[in-house]
Amino acid sequence: MRAAVAAGHPATTDAGIEILQEGGTAADATVAASLASCVAETLMTGLLGGGHAIYYEAETGRARNLDCFVAVPGLGAGSREVALVELDVPFGQELVHYAVGIGSCGVPGLPAGLHELWTAHGRLSWARLCEPALRLARAGVELPAAHAACLAMLAPVMTMNEGARIYAPGGALLREGQRLVQPGLADALGLLADEGALSAYQGTLGDALVRLMEELGGLVTRRDLLTYRARWAEPVAVQYCGAQVLSRSGLSTFPEAIARLGPLSGLTPAARALELVAALADREPGGHTTNVSVVDAAGNACVLTTSLGLGSGDFLVPYDLHLNSMLGEADLVRGPLEPSRRLGSMMAPALTLDRDGLLLAAGAAGGTRLRGALVQVVAGILDEGLAPAAAVEQPRLHPAGSVVHLEPGFDPGVAGALRAAGFEARVWPARHHFFGGVSVVARDGAAGDPRRSGTAELL
Repeated sequence: MRAAVAAGHPATTDAGIEILQEGGTAADATVAASLASCVAETLMTGLLGGGHAIYYEAETGRARNLDCFVAVPGLGAGSREVALVELDVPFGQELVHYAVGIGSCGVPGLPAGLHELWTAHGRLSWARLCEPALRLARAGVELPAAHAACLAMLAPVMTMNEGARIYAPGGALLREGQRLVQPGLADALGLLADEGALSAYQGTLGDALVRLMEELGGLVTRRDLLTYRARWAEPVAVQYCGAQVLSRSGLSTFPEAIARLGPLSGLTPAARALELVAALADREPGGHTTNVSVVDAAGNACVLTTSLGLGSGDFLVPYDLHLNSMLGEADLVRGPLEPSRRLGSMMAPALTLDRDGLLLAAGAAGGTRLRGALVQVVAGILDEGLAPAAAVEQPRLHPAGSVVHLEPGFDPGVAGALRAAGFEARVWPARHHFFGGVSVVARDGAAGDPRRSGTAELL
């Protein structure tokens, strides 16, 4: 299996490839790529967000999940509520409700997760891994088409407070091809390079975050930051198409969905669509995420999915760091909000192994749609025999209650078959990042998702 990186932005992919070329491990490349995504993909993720990863060590054949998702804040403080800003945002053909504001920000987990990946499996120096992201932050990065379209939809939140200067300089929203300039991120990454990832918890960045919470009345406390830890866990394993699929369950239920999916190869287009709909449980739209998938020259693999949620609309000044909005994500808040408890997550970074070892490493962005996107791509590769690029390119569907959303490109009979089965078939006019963004590295290639302006590169 060739070394490769697949990610949600060309600059993110390039950062990971640069580190692999220097002899870095899959963990090193993932850390560098993720830091780059926190500059190039700030509409999807950010340093003050959270994530989930899976790491495969080729020498031992062991895989482990890493939980670095956002935690509920409030340790050492009395119980209180902070009013949220309620918004309805058009998302493609759907109107989605969001709640943002300082009270939606939970305890960030991504810096701790990157530190843990590097400590456990890295080879290069931490400062070296920060260099690609630092260069991007100093120079700015071109806004690709999918990100420009996302910005147009999310403008009410992305242009709140300091966001107006970043995403609408001079009063006009950035357009495709224009340069996204976030000079404060260079200062933030410089601190991260000097102080280490734990700067966000017990260093300069952590101090700044606590001051902002005290100033605006947020919920994150110093004790929250000092006690946060990324956590390793055993993956969930299921069998599919003669291979073992390793991932995490949680709110995504990806392992359960791929395990109950019947054979697709040889089915008519209509029967294939109905089989997919039957395997995918009902969900509603929501969530903004990105994903990095890496395999190194030794066969180690790492998949990391990260997110800010929508973003709270508040920025850590002068560092241009957008705060997460995970406490405002209704799909993630399940049960009582007890301080230090991890919020639920749809994320499902995944590996597939067969008797010869690693078969593919994949993950998806897209909130509630990421599970379906990942199922369809993994099934396309393992069951239908598609190359990674073809599996990512083929049109996707997403069932939500009685409605099945369809990308254009399905056989004309699919919509009719769904209607005959009692569903409303809603055909979208164009391919859209609503249907998730998959990054995959497999034995016969790698692919980033064009729906998110993703790319992939093999060594």
